[in-house]
Amino acid sequence: MATLTLVYFAWVREAIGLDEERIERPAPGKTIGDLVAALALRGGGYAEALSDASRLRAALDQRFVPFSDVIGEARELALFPPVTGG
Repeated sequence: MATLTLVYFAWVREAIGLDEERIERPAPGKTIGDLVAALALRGGGYAEALSDASRLRAALDQRFVPFSDVIGEARELALFPPVTGG
């Protein structure tokens, strides 16, 4: 079974209650947005953290990407709030 590691940061991690988890890699052609929407349907902290994708950013194999990107053969997907510097 091919797996995908999901890594959560900041308030996303707080809401879900996990730093990371491993899931079966989604079917070919599935996008990050598809996966995030499916995860939000788990309810609870997942719904709280993931139901509004406009509040999130993603990195696929440690590279910033839009939610429209296909997951493909990636090994890691990180989800986090927008980051600002100062």
